Amino acid sequence: MGVTHIVLFQFKASASSEDINDISQRMLGLKNNRIHPMSKKPYIKSASGGTDNSPEGAKNGLTHAFVMEFETAEDRDYYVNEEPVHDEFKKLVGKVLEKAVVADFTAGVFKL
Repeated sequence: MGVTHIVLFQFKASASSEDINDISQRMLGLKNNRIHPMSKKPYIKSASGGTDNSPEGAKNGLTHAFVMEFETAEDRDYYVNEEPVHDEFKKLVGKVLEKAVVADFTAGVFKL
């Protein structure tokens, strides 16, 4: 079963709009040319994101949302724990983020 990976960002007040746009484009670009070393195939099925526009007022400072889909938990685990480009991105984004929230799920699975 596939895994959906959700990432929510709150940028530091000092982050410029150029910084925010750059990080957002880099986040979406993480999908490009990611080949799993074992399968030799692309392993990120999709990536999307944008600025929060919910009228509910419950964002708790989070302003940007990103969703990535992986075919398997193993593919997600490789991305999170071993992908060198993702590791470099985490170092870069850490300089301009106030907070990040990550949640992953498999559709229809609700047990802990």
